[in-house]
Formats: sequence, structure tokens, C-alpha cells
Amino acid sequence: MFQCVLVGRPNVGKSMLFNSLIGEKKAIVERTPGVTRDFLVGYVELEEEKGVKIIDTGGIEWGKEDFFTSQIRKIVEEVLKESDCILFVVDAKEGLTVGDEEIARYLRTLGKPIILVVNKVESKEDEERAREFYALAMGDPLFISAKNRKNLYLLKERLLELAKEKLSPIPHLETIKVALMGRPNVGKSTLLNKIIGYERVIVSEIPGTTRDCVDVLLERETGLPILFIDTPGIRRRARIEARTEKFSVDKALETLLRVDVVLFLITAEEGITHQDKTLLRQIDKNFRACLLLINKWDLFQEKPYQGRVFLELLKHNLKFMPWVPHLPISALTGFNIEKIMPLVEEIYLQYMKRIPTSQVNEFLEDLKSQHTFNISGKRVKFYYATQVATAPPTFVVFINVEPEKIPLHIEKFIRKRFQQSLGFDKVPVKVLFRLRS
Repeated sequence: MFQCVLVGRPNVGKSMLFNSLIGEKKAIVERTPGVTRDFLVGYVELEEEKGVKIIDTGGIEWGKEDFFTSQIRKIVEEVLKESDCILFVVDAKEGLTVGDEEIARYLRTLGKPIILVVNKVESKEDEERAREFYALAMGDPLFISAKNRKNLYLLKERLLELAKEKLSPIPHLETIKVALMGRPNVGKSTLLNKIIGYERVIVSEIPGTTRDCVDVLLERETGLPILFIDTPGIRRRARIEARTEKFSVDKALETLLRVDVVLFLITAEEGITHQDKTLLRQIDKNFRACLLLINKWDLFQEKPYQGRVFLELLKHNLKFMPWVPHLPISALTGFNIEKIMPLVEEIYLQYMKRIPTSQVNEFLEDLKSQHTFNISGKRVKFYYATQVATAPPTFVVFINVEPEKIPLHIEKFIRKRFQQSLGFDKVPVKVLFRLRS
């Protein structure tokens, strides 16, 4: 697919332009230099159901050599090599800067088509100042305002001219959407890098490194493609001071609602913390499928007894969601990494599975023959049941008593039997009771 990359100094409006082009609020739009530390992938529709891939990079300050700047530059250079077109974004309100000139010099060495995009042109004064960018000798710049969507159609026309022969269908394939979640510094980025095979997410020992929610599409030789969403580490709100960090947390929790499977990372060092339980309860409350990954398992490599004790304690701590499968791994050494993808797909297929009504009612007949339930002296009659939804698998059971009178312990027991008997042992199941009229 034809690939375009947004490049420019921090705070010139790349993220807002990215969001405007793809039509959804995906990048964090914040007036703080360097907010987008990693890069995001989206698709711009240029013709009906066809378009190009667009990548929002981290802001570059070529003169700085601090950790994040050097890491971002390294990643951006890798992406630029694989791209067909560069959207060089500059800021009309600031005018031409030395940083812009340095980036322009570097981009010329790549020999790629470049569209110079002058953003934040929102007044006559901005337009006059924007003329300074002709000095970069990169052809006619496009004067736009991503904030007001001014002249975005001209940018799309320019993209269409470049990509006309290479437009591709915008992906709508069945894709397993997976969120990587967990506290800061449990190894989410290292794990993603190990799976993808090259350094794509900034890896750091500093908690909170991956501030944005980063999407990575993994196309596999066998099995369904997987869209990884590498969420930022979630810390307790009381410890989050910056507005940007709070927005990232909100976005990570929002991400929970748009994924199929959550890969939840903990470490063998710390086990399940109170904060982990809080987040896992959110996953359980929202009926998300989940795979618990225990990172740094190499700590128990020569201590098998301690490993067994750890797993027993883990089972005790997860009594509230016993269906969650777990897998010991080491993101650093690669231990058990090859087992993650098949397990994710198995979980996903359970999560999306639909059971014929006849089979559901055969199960219900077996349940009725083995168990009786009484509420306030009245025997509960189960008439019939049917599956009404997937993701999560949702069943409606018609009964002879008001649903609100069903005690929680009976509801949990029946839900557990649905999971065990109908092949949903690795995913949450929702069972709704309805009074038969």
C-alpha cells in the first residue's frame, strides 16, 4: 500500500493533521512539544473504499541528543526508508526556523517525493509569514489549517496525484484487535518489539515511556492478522499530574472498549498488585477477553518450586475471573513468545463463536436434569435459551421468575456451566434472564 509519513518539528500540528485526514481522534492533540513519542498508523480515503496509509511520527528536534529525541529520530529514519511520500509539516505562526531548514536538508537526501505542508494558516498575517517557506525550495507549499480543516481537500488532491496508480483498498479484513495493558515498566514495549522483530516502539526502563496508544498491524503467514494497540502504562490517577498523561490514561481505558482481546502484563517480580486487580476488574466488568502474561519468568528458571507457588497465589488472587488463561513468558529472552499468537487466536475464536439454538437448549435440558433451583420456595423453571450476541458471547434464558430475584450465586453457577459446557472456557460469558410472558 502507498505509504505517506508526516514529519516535522514538535508542536507544528502533525497529530491534528493526522486526525483530520483519517477522520478520528487517534493521536493525542496537545500543545506540548514532543507529545507523540511514537508513531501511529491510519488510512486516508482518496477514492471510494480506496486510499493510502499515513503515519504520524514523533516530533524531531535534530539538534538535541536527549534520550527520546535520539530514539524518535532513529525510528523515524527507519519509517522514512519504507515510505513512498513525505508530508513535511511546518508552522506558519512560528515561521521558518533553523530546525525546519535542518530537517529539509535531511529529507532531500532521501530522494522521496515531498509535499511541504504549511499548517496553522488561519489569518492574512499567517499567510504572509507562510511565504517564507518558499525559501526551502521544495516546490509550491500547501497552506492549510488542520484545526479548521482549511484546504485539506487540496492536500488530498496532491496525494491522489502521487498515489493514483498505487491506491489500495482500505483494510476491512477481519482483524483481531489486541490491547497491551498493564502498569508502567512491566515490559509491554519490549514484548511488542520481540513479536514484531524490529525496534518499532521506544524501549526504555523509564515508566510511562509510551505515552500515546500505538497501533501495530501484524500480518501473519498463518492465521488472522492482529492489530496490536500498545497502550501506555496506567498509573493511579492521583499520581498523574500532567494533563497529557491523564488524557493518555483515559484513552487507554477507552481502548479497552474497542478491542477483542486484552494482553495483560504483570511481572514475576511483583505478581498481582492491588492496582492490577483494579484494572482486571475493569476488564471483567466490561466482559473483555483477556490473556494474562507473566513477564520475567526467567527469574524462576532455576527455582521451579517458587514458580509453582507463584501460580497458586495467582489463582487465588484471580478468583473473581477464573476463566482468564495465563502464560509465563520472558519478553527479554523470548521464552514462550511463540505461544502468544496461537493462544490469542484461540481466545478470539471463542469470543466470536456462535452456538446453534438447538445445541444451547440441549445443554439447558442437561442442566435442568442435573440441578434444581428454588427461590423463596418457588422452583425456577428454565423454558429455553438462545445466543443473542458474540464478543462477548451473550445468552438469554427465559424463566418463570422475575430476573432480579435470581441470586448472584445462582447466576454465577449457571454462567460457569455455560462456559464449561459450550466451549467458552477461556472467555467471559454474559447470561441474561428474561421472564417468559
